[in-house]
Amino acid sequence: MATPHQIKHLFAWFWHTSRGIRMKSVVNIILGLTVVALDFAFIWATKLTIDTATGQDGHPLWLGCTLLVGIGLLNISISFARQWSSALLGVKSQNLMQLRAFARLMHSVWMGKEQFHSGDVMNRLIRDANEITTVITDTLPASLCVCVRLMFAFAYLFHFDSWLALAVIVVAPFFLFLSKIYINRMRKLTREIRNTDSRIQSILQESIQHRMVLKTLEQTDGMVEKLSQTQKHLHGQVKHKTLFSSFSNLTVNLGFTAGYLLTFIWGVYRLDAGAITYGTMLAFIQLVGQIQGPFRDMTRFIPAIIGAITAAERMEQLEQTPTEESHGRQYFAHGAGIRFSNVTYRYQDGHRNILDKFSFDFTPGSTTAILGETGAGKTTLIRLILSLLHPTQGSVEFYYQDKHVPASPDTRCNLVYVPQGNTLLSGTIRDNLLLGNPDATEADMHQALRSACADFVFTLPDSIDTVCGEGGTGFSEGQAQRIAIARALLRQGNILLLDEATSALDTETEQQLIANISSLAREKQQTIIFITHRPAVVDYCQSTLQLKRVE
Repeated sequence: MATPHQIKHLFAWFWHTSRGIRMKSVVNIILGLTVVALDFAFIWATKLTIDTATGQDGHPLWLGCTLLVGIGLLNISISFARQWSSALLGVKSQNLMQLRAFARLMHSVWMGKEQFHSGDVMNRLIRDANEITTVITDTLPASLCVCVRLMFAFAYLFHFDSWLALAVIVVAPFFLFLSKIYINRMRKLTREIRNTDSRIQSILQESIQHRMVLKTLEQTDGMVEKLSQTQKHLHGQVKHKTLFSSFSNLTVNLGFTAGYLLTFIWGVYRLDAGAITYGTMLAFIQLVGQIQGPFRDMTRFIPAIIGAITAAERMEQLEQTPTEESHGRQYFAHGAGIRFSNVTYRYQDGHRNILDKFSFDFTPGSTTAILGETGAGKTTLIRLILSLLHPTQGSVEFYYQDKHVPASPDTRCNLVYVPQGNTLLSGTIRDNLLLGNPDATEADMHQALRSACADFVFTLPDSIDTVCGEGGTGFSEGQAQRIAIARALLRQGNILLLDEATSALDTETEQQLIANISSLAREKQQTIIFITHRPAVVDYCQSTLQLKRVE
């Protein structure tokens, strides 16, 4: 059961999240209230027409018929407007919600280890964002209109017959009591289903991404079975939720049927006694529908609202990671030095320090090779320079002449980074190169490819417009690595960080690549840091840094 504080917090989150999409909610509220007004006008016009036809009202018959036709045409027009609003404004609102969540995720602090599986994140960004948007722009406005409809229907029916109105509405307290039990149970079931749905998406995404590895390990059947078992678990959860929901709806529908029969029998009795007209009898039946309809709608709205509450909780979890602070880029015109002073670093879930009181000075314009066994902290060192991680103790700073700046996201503009492995994105080679510098010219891209020993690109039928598959599919590891280096060389930074960047290259190509990079570095007075195990790389470096694993 949610506490008042949690409910208040949830409403505050929804209000904050609805920025930019409130207009669609307002439009839907106006259209919905117009429909409510037209429905009651139709009931009044129906009573007027029938009473006129039976001689119990002195108005001309054409007036009632004209009113009915006019109200009907207005209803058709409003229905068209609501469809247009839902189709166009709905997509716009969903895109805005998704874009905001994605932008925050992209700008959030990297914690050294992803908190959520990428499949789960995708599920939240797509399905959860859609459910929240739908509730804000459609369900909540519809709920408001339903409440207005209920109040007006009760007042209208009370005007005709106070005892009948009270008899019909007496089901409300019972309905609210059942709703409280229903909401708590449905919220728990919905959360369980959503988590299982995320696990299914994670299995699908990871298995497709690593299909080759699974085939070589002969575990494709195992992953198919894992997906099958998870789907069976989801099926059981959905079945349980559906049975609970169906039984709840059955209970409510029995109450509605009893209310309708009560109205009909009471109306017939009053009509037989001459206490009401035929038009009033028909109005009774229509007004009971207008009262029971909102309660029926609530049985449809409640699961949607519960789903959105669950989605909001999951989306809020993504927002709990703080975003990186930026105060403006701190750019050095030449290759700066990087000084580590008594730096200690331990990952949040780690059991040992990766670096312990580490100090070193990468002087401006120097070329350094970092060596060390696995787990010695080579990649962690690079991440500290990139300010993806921050020291547990000590400091990392950039310096050039008399300018000293602590490492931060603002100093990242000085860095050219080539990580381990294949980091190409799906798209063309040109698309990948422009990630390094969106303003790069054709000549710039050609020069970067030559410097990275990626001349093979010019022999391809589509040259730099050749399409790369996901993860660089279509190219060898060595080819993909050289394109990634060319992409990095297009950046304007003056400090090069290469993490095993030549691991997939043959010796001759590696030597030529290092010679090209070193030549460019001397021209631009760049500072270069290699993480490597390759002797050919070490030979080109002015100094080496040997890291040892901290136990």
